[in-house]
Amino acid sequence: MSTPTFDQLLEAGCHFGHLKRKWNPAMAPYIFMERNGIHIIDLYKTAAKVEEAANALKSIAKSGKKVLFVATKKQAKQIIADKAQSIGMPYVIERWPGGMLTNFPTIRKAVKKMATIDKMSKDGTFDNLSKREKLQITRQRAKLEKTLGSIADLNRLPSALFVVDVLKERIAVAEANRLGIPVFAMVDTNSDPTDIDFVIPANDDASKSIDLILSTVCDAMAEGLEERKVEKADSAAAADEAAAVAEAPRRERRRVSRARKEETAPVAEAPATEEKEGKEAE
Repeated sequence: MSTPTFDQLLEAGCHFGHLKRKWNPAMAPYIFMERNGIHIIDLYKTAAKVEEAANALKSIAKSGKKVLFVATKKQAKQIIADKAQSIGMPYVIERWPGGMLTNFPTIRKAVKKMATIDKMSKDGTFDNLSKREKLQITRQRAKLEKTLGSIADLNRLPSALFVVDVLKERIAVAEANRLGIPVFAMVDTNSDPTDIDFVIPANDDASKSIDLILSTVCDAMAEGLEERKVEKADSAAAADEAAAVAEAPRRERRRVSRARKEETAPVAEAPATEEKEGKEAE
């Protein structure tokens, strides 16, 4: 797993914070200096925090658990969608549906509604509806797809959240905190890092900065998923080998039994042969 260097972070603009008058004092430990009224983030701390978050996310992915990526701001939408899809993780890039975590069963019902509509279109039920009903159901399906299509495979609560801009996604962070779900987040100088479990101090407004951080954590998660596959393959091979070892004594017993039968077969036939020869002599 490779973490971004100081120069890469600098080139991506990860060090640019917000105006001094908009800062949150809780971010003071991550601020290096002020220049022209703008806070500059300490990139050495950013690099350390990125590595820490990447290792934790790799462990989560390796264990087979899901991480929900959340970013509804324009600069991060497409980046989040591309990176999350590449590793098969759920994501939210439209409006955060209130109660998505705290009222998860209701969200699952809405997702199942999409599956029901799809089933109707396949089994021919959809064709029997009136034109107006078809239009209403189609619009409903499109609306559900837009807001919940990216979490259709999320059958249970995620094991962690990765958030870009905790100020904008404060409802998602609050729900995760309420349920005890760990939160990984890119935190800028105008945000409060208090409720974040893994803080990554970085510019959350520049697309280059978001792309670099997400590429790092997603690459780490991809490694975790690959290691999981390798371990599964090794476990399967070990199980097959153990089964083969257990089967060997059985095969040996069957072979010995077969050999004994072959040895005793001629002895059993001998008297009959001798009797036949005696009759022929008479």
